[in-house]
Amino acid sequence: MMKRPSYHFTLLAAAAMAQAGLAFAQAPDNSKSNGAAENSSNASSIADGQSNRAEDIALTRRIRRSVMADKGLSVDAQNVKIVTLNGHVTLNGVVRSEAEKASLEAKASMAAGPDNVVNDLKVVPQS
Repeated sequence: MMKRPSYHFTLLAAAAMAQAGLAFAQAPDNSKSNGAAENSSNASSIADGQSNRAEDIALTRRIRRSVMADKGLSVDAQNVKIVTLNGHVTLNGVVRSEAEKASLEAKASMAAGPDNVVNDLKVVPQS
């Protein structure tokens, strides 16, 4: 007579694997930072403030490419919001260190000029 596999064991194993998968697949949570930006009175600090002018789009693209080319930045730093409105750039989001914050500001300043960058980045060290 053949033994049937225990359904309880199968369900328990599936639940354990699902729980382990959730721990590894959990995305960074910038909800608090995003909520603050979306409730901001500074329209240029949110993505909806992005201009559709060709010059602004090109400037944002140059900065984003520079950020993505820097493999020394954390994923959070690479995912900051870069909003350009009439040549003025606002950086918003979460970075992991003061060095990342300064690096992103320098990249934006090189592209837009130092007087045209607002750095609203927040430093939240990884725990």
